[in-house]
Amino acid sequence: KKNKVNFVIIFMPTKVEAGGISKIKIRSIGGEICAVSSLAPKIGPLGLSPKKIGEQLCEATKEWGGLRIMCELTIKNRVAEVQVAPSVSVMLIKFLKEPKRDRKKTKNIKHEGNLQIGDIVSIAKIMRTRSFSITLLGGVKEVIGTAISMGCKIDNKKAKKFVYMPA
Repeated sequence: KKNKVNFVIIFMPTKVEAGGISKIKIRSIGGEICAVSSLAPKIGPLGLSPKKIGEQLCEATKEWGGLRIMCELTIKNRVAEVQVAPSVSVMLIKFLKEPKRDRKKTKNIKHEGNLQIGDIVSIAKIMRTRSFSITLLGGVKEVIGTAISMGCKIDNKKAKKFVYMPA
């Protein structure tokens, strides 16, 4: 018997064509420059400078200081465009107007602030495109569910009371 040898051929991804559009999602901390070493494997093959992209991300997320926020990079013709796509929990923290905190020192924070029902509805309208619900009421209930898990109050009542709202 002869020994069979299996060959594995690995193809490196080709560079993006001149008219090609590629999208990359990156989670970064608002207002801080990302580590270049973490951006390089994602952005390097596309022919972009990780340092410049890190500065663009920092500039785009300045108003979300200290919060982890999702950003979407749209790359066309070696030019990157940054769009910020905040999650519901990040938007709730922003509506609570909590002060900026040091992520490394303070852990397991209870967000015991008070929100208005109008704030909840406005967050649901913003998140409408990414929501799994069909109606606005379903989106409001999704936001209320996040508020319950964070420990916030709505109109000085426990958030759980608002889950069973009539349609």
